[in-house]
Amino acid sequence: MLPIDEIRLNFNPASLALLNWVLAALMFGIALDTRVEDFRRVLKLPLAFGVGIAAQFLVLPLITFVLSIVLGVEPSIALGMILVACCPPGNVSNILTHQARGNVALSVSMTAVSNALAIVLMPVNFAFWGHLHPTAAPLLKSIALSPVEMTLHIIAIIGIPFVLGIAIAHRWPALTARVKRPVGIVSFLVLIGFIVGAIAGNWRFFIDYTGEVLLAVALHDALALATGYSCALLFRVPDYDRRAITFEVGIRNAGLGLVLVFSFFGGLGGMAVVAGVWGFWDIIAGLLLASLWARRPARTQNATPKVTS
Repeated sequence: MLPIDEIRLNFNPASLALLNWVLAALMFGIALDTRVEDFRRVLKLPLAFGVGIAAQFLVLPLITFVLSIVLGVEPSIALGMILVACCPPGNVSNILTHQARGNVALSVSMTAVSNALAIVLMPVNFAFWGHLHPTAAPLLKSIALSPVEMTLHIIAIIGIPFVLGIAIAHRWPALTARVKRPVGIVSFLVLIGFIVGAIAGNWRFFIDYTGEVLLAVALHDALALATGYSCALLFRVPDYDRRAITFEVGIRNAGLGLVLVFSFFGGLGGMAVVAGVWGFWDIIAGLLLASLWARRPARTQNATPKVTS
């Protein structure tokens, strides 16, 4: 069996192009459910919002960097972990926050702003931590990744659909109310289908190498959720808001990571397997945590006010 750094997973160009459109549709669906007021709400939730954003874009990549060194994983696995950590959250975090009886308004606002910030911060964060990594840096340099091209790609599949969706929601609210749910559900299901397809098309590789990355993904995912919770607890954010922050930090858009792995890294083994396994494990772990929290109401004393849009 070849070392995981030397394998390349297969995903034909036509399917990859279609996957980009599906991911853009998913971001469009998130934007249809976003209002300009969601951004204004940030000003009314400064502590909770600031903690959540800092945990996502500063603390989580740092913890991921340290974890990959402590575990001694292969360079491509380390790059996959860093890439996933740098991805923005998806709207699954909003669903889990609702199930966990947390502050959904805060979750929606953070998802909106985080995706907007990720257009710039994601490639910057990945390039910084990737090139700083003692074992992954040589592999990253050999790929000759262009941060500019990666940023433009992220703008195309996140930025443009996001801005377009918000504009349409603002201009035609009645139409948006009718189509936002079907668009979100269909695009999410198709994305899951593509992830399943990517795994099925490379089943032998996933069977051979999933065991090598499963422990790293499980620990990484647990630490991501714990990072959100701990940062919120450290700054004494109320339980109601803390649940939202936990999922905003712990739930990553691994589908975006998988697209970038095939688009810019040639389906590099460790990166692709990490993103693929994370996409499923993250949802399972999130559902388990949300189910536990759903059994007891969040303490709302001194919680940030629930602002309606």
